Amino acid sequence: MSITPEQKKELISRFARRLDDTGSPEVQIAVLSFRIKSLTEHFKTHKKDNHSRRGLLNMVAKRRKLLDYLKRKDEERYKAIIASLGLRR
Repeated sequence: MSITPEQKKELISRFARRLDDTGSPEVQIAVLSFRIKSLTEHFKTHKKDNHSRRGLLNMVAKRRKLLDYLKRKDEERYKAIIASLGLRR
């Protein structure tokens, strides 16, 4: 359900804009997307886990805000992250 340090390091290296980049919107969106995907798999077997569902909704809202910010600041980077993650918007 959670992300391992190796998985997070791989996501950071894939979406980082610079060598030591960990806080850019692209990296944050990628990490949130991975966590959202793993939580949706969790809910397929644990349908009544409402405490985790609240966390999922918070993550989705935060990802949406980051995507809106990125679209407002740089539309090309926004389109690139949407295409690479396979998000539909």
